[in-house]
Amino acid sequence: MLKEFSDGPGESYFSEGFEFYEYDRPDAGLVEWLCLEGREEEVRGHLDRLTPFAQATGSGSFYALWHCDNRTDFATLPVIRFGDEGDLDIIEGLQNLFRLLAIDDESFISWDEEREADPDEEHTPGHEAYVAWMKETFGLTLPTEADEILRSGGKKYGVRFIDWLEEFGSQELDFGSWRKELSGS
Repeated sequence: MLKEFSDGPGESYFSEGFEFYEYDRPDAGLVEWLCLEGREEEVRGHLDRLTPFAQATGSGSFYALWHCDNRTDFATLPVIRFGDEGDLDIIEGLQNLFRLLAIDDESFISWDEEREADPDEEHTPGHEAYVAWMKETFGLTLPTEADEILRSGGKKYGVRFIDWLEEFGSQELDFGSWRKELSGS
């Protein structure tokens, strides 16, 4: 439904940094991000459980659905944001991602009165239409801040995701820091 909204009439950009990938884009940065160059075939089964679907920032971050189990409702799958600086965020389901996208900032920093009053700061052209679509379609509202949504996803899926990554990921990755950060300890 979000893809249909994005492809519909009007402005295609509705949230800063967000842009859908072409459908069925293989790996879409996963191999490089996970330092798996040369091991693609060896870890194909693991990589197939991640479906990259959109860029998250203009500098290389991207979103992927994590098929963490056999559920058939993909809208409830965790969304992983692989950051261009090596950071990870885990978002619990697409509706929470929709709410975060409504913040209209690729770093999920909420707009305050000072920022709204700054003539150099503008929402993306399709932002208002997106917020209206989100409310009309799902009854969702803008979050007051992103931290609670990100903390919740990290607490629910963080340790499990990192344990899974550690099964096949390169030893160059900092699993311990991610585990600590995502679990909130």
